[in-house]
Amino acid sequence: MTAESRRIARVLLDSPLPQLDRLFDYALPAELGDVPIGVRVRVPLRTAGRVIDGYVVEIDTEDDADRPLSEVESVVSQVPVLPERTYRLARRAADRAAGSASDVLRLVIPKRQVRVEKAWTSDAPTPVPADDAVTSASSLIATYDHLEEVLEGAGRAAVEAIPVQHRGEPGWTALLASTATRMLAAGRSSILIVPDHRDLDLLLAALGSLVPPEAVVRYDSRQTNPDRYRSFLRSLEEAPCIVVGNRSAVYAPVRAGLVAVWDDGDPLLGEPLAPYINARDAALLRQEQEDSALLFVGHTRTTDVERLVAHGYLQDVRAARRVMPRVILSTPQEMDAPTAQRMPSSAFLSARNAASEGPVLVQVSRPGFAPSLVCAECRAPARCAHCGGPLGAKHRGAVPVCAWCGRGARAWTCPTCASTKLRLASSGSERTADELGKAFPGVRVIVADSAHPVEHVADKPALVVATRGAEPLAEGGYRAVVLLDGPRMLQAPDLRIGEACLRWWSNAAALAAPGAPIHLVGVDGTIARALATWNQSGYARAELAERAPLHMPPAARVALVEGSAAAVGRALAALQELALPSDAVLGPVPIESDDYPPRVRALVRFEYGAGVKVAATLRAAVVAEAVSNRRGKGKSTRSTLSVRLDILDPEL
Repeated sequence: MTAESRRIARVLLDSPLPQLDRLFDYALPAELGDVPIGVRVRVPLRTAGRVIDGYVVEIDTEDDADRPLSEVESVVSQVPVLPERTYRLARRAADRAAGSASDVLRLVIPKRQVRVEKAWTSDAPTPVPADDAVTSASSLIATYDHLEEVLEGAGRAAVEAIPVQHRGEPGWTALLASTATRMLAAGRSSILIVPDHRDLDLLLAALGSLVPPEAVVRYDSRQTNPDRYRSFLRSLEEAPCIVVGNRSAVYAPVRAGLVAVWDDGDPLLGEPLAPYINARDAALLRQEQEDSALLFVGHTRTTDVERLVAHGYLQDVRAARRVMPRVILSTPQEMDAPTAQRMPSSAFLSARNAASEGPVLVQVSRPGFAPSLVCAECRAPARCAHCGGPLGAKHRGAVPVCAWCGRGARAWTCPTCASTKLRLASSGSERTADELGKAFPGVRVIVADSAHPVEHVADKPALVVATRGAEPLAEGGYRAVVLLDGPRMLQAPDLRIGEACLRWWSNAAALAAPGAPIHLVGVDGTIARALATWNQSGYARAELAERAPLHMPPAARVALVEGSAAAVGRALAALQELALPSDAVLGPVPIESDDYPPRVRALVRFEYGAGVKVAATLRAAVVAEAVSNRRGKGKSTRSTLSVRLDILDPEL
C-alpha cells in the first residue's frame, strides 16, 4: 500500500430499509489494525445522522485517497460471523426473492453473547463415529438404489423414505442419521432440516446412537440465546459436524457436504418473515453454490420436487425392496349407505380387534370437542350475535362460546328460522375420544393434539385420537390406523389441499406396524388410489399436469404485489418492458382494510427463466417507492409497496 492509497471496507448494513441493501464503502483507520472479513462493525450513516451495525464483506485498497469516505467507527468483535460463502448464499437467496440480504442474515446470525464469545475457542477436535456406527449406516444406505452414488458424487435426489420403523425409530430418522454419519466419517459436515420440534427430537435421538454428542450442533428456536450463539460459533469451525435444526438452519455457515430436507411440503419450512424464502429453495441454491449432496426425503412427493424430478434435475431414489402399507379404502356401499356412520363397520371391527393387542391410531382433522355448531333445524352456521364469529362448544352440554370474542351465547336464536336448538357440526379430537370411549369400554383412550401433546405411547392396548401432525410414535408401530374426516379435510379452499392431505395420511400410515390395516374413510378418486397403491409421486405428476395450463405454481412462479394503487401500477408498468405474456398479471383488486391510501393486490405469473429479471424489476420498484416516500415531506416513511415471490397458494 502506497502513501497515497488507503484501506477500505465494503460493509453490508444491518437495516431493513430496501434502499440500504447494498455494500457501502468506508475507510479503515490505521488504529483499528487488521480487520478480518466477516466481523461485526459500527459505522456512521450520514443520511440518518446515527451509527448503525454492519458486517465487513470485503477489504480492499484504493489509490483515490481524496474521495470523501466516512470511517469505520469500531470493530464490535474479532469473530468473523459472516463467512464469504454465507454472504453469497444470503445474497443469492435475497435476490431470488426480491428481498434484502440483511433480512436473510437476521435469520442466520444470532445476537452477540459476549460471555459465550469469550469462552469460545475455535480449535474443536474432529469427531469420528465408531466403526460399527459407520457399518450400520452404510448397510441402511445400501437398501436404497443409487443413494450411495448420490452421496459420493454430490448429486441431488428425491428420496422416498421406507414407511416402517427401523430398530424402534421412524425409518426416515434412521435414514437421515445414517447419511450424516457417513458424511462425518468422510470428514464432511451435514445439515439436516426438519419442520418442527417433534421431528427434531426424533432425529436427535437417532443421531445419538450413531455419532458422538460433540458432533451434533442443534439449531432450535427453543434454545436460549446463549445456547443458540454457542451452536452458531461451533458451526463456524473447520471441524466437521452435523447441524440439525428447523428452516433457518439451512443457512448454517458450515462447509456442507450434505444438505437433507425432511418433508419439504410442510408449511413450517416456509419462512413467515420477509423475504419469505422456503427452506427447499434455499437448499437448492446452497447445493448449486457449494456442490454438496442434496436430498429431499419424504413419504410423499410435493409438486415442487416432482417438477425437478421430471426435468431431470433431481434423481428419483427409492428402496431396492419397496414396502407398501396395507391401505383399505371405504367401499362404495359404505360411502353411499343412507345410515353411514363416521366410522364404517369395517374400520370399527378392525380397530376393535387391533385394540385388544396394542395401540390403535385414529386421525381426526380438528382439535377440541366441537369446533363448530349449526342450527338443529335449518343447519345454518351458528354465529355470535355480538361480532358474527362462529360458535363452538368445549364439551357436551357446555354453553356455546364465540371463537372470536369469547362471549357465551346462553340464549341463542337462529336468525334464519328462529330455532333455539343447536347441533354439533363437526367432531374434534376430544369429542371423538368421548364417542370412542363409549364404543370401546375398558380400552384406554389417549388424546394427542396441540393442547395435549404426546410424544410416545407404549405397546399396550389403547386408542390414540390425534390431530394431523400430532400423532405420537408407538412402540413397535400401531396395530391399526383409521383416517377419519378425509372429506372435510379435502374441502379446504387451498390449491395444494390434495397433496397436503396425502402427506398427512401417508405420514400417519408410516406409523403403523408391518401388515397393520390402515383405513381411509369416506375418500375415493385419484388421491385415495394414490395412497392405496403408495404412488404419491404419480399423484404429484398428475397435479403438476393439471396446473401447467393454468400457469399455477409450481408450474410457474408467482409474485404477489401489494400496495397503493399508484405504487402497484408503477410496478406493473415496469414489468411490461420484460415482454411477459398478456395473461401474466391477475388484478389488481382492492384489499379490504382501513389503510389510507387504499391498498390493492395483484398476482404476476412468470416462467422460471424470467425469474431473475422479474425479481430485479420488482425489487427496483420497491426501492424506488421507499426512496420516494422518504423524500416526501410530511408523509409517512412506510413503504407503500411490498413484494412477495413464490406464493405457494395464490388467491385473490
